[in-house]
Amino acid sequence: MVEIIWLAATGAAGVFGYAKSRRFVKSRLRFVDGVRKPYVPVLAGGAAAAAAAPVVWLLPIIGTATAVVFGASVGAGVASGRKDIDESS
Repeated sequence: MVEIIWLAATGAAGVFGYAKSRRFVKSRLRFVDGVRKPYVPVLAGGAAAAAAAPVVWLLPIIGTATAVVFGASVGAGVASGRKDIDESS
């Protein structure tokens, strides 16, 4: 039962991080030149994982992998949003 809760929390964090970061980059950072640099998705993903680490530490049901998946999904969302900006220009 605990594994199902962990899997659901990890999946929800991944989908949420990807969708929100992609939409934010597409709508708000469209005219910011810094978002087009190749290292920005890595920085965003690392910052998101670092921000999620204290939450994961407080909630023992979800593990460290949830923070890592959240960071990776935010990085992927930023990269996808940047690609959408480049294609629409």
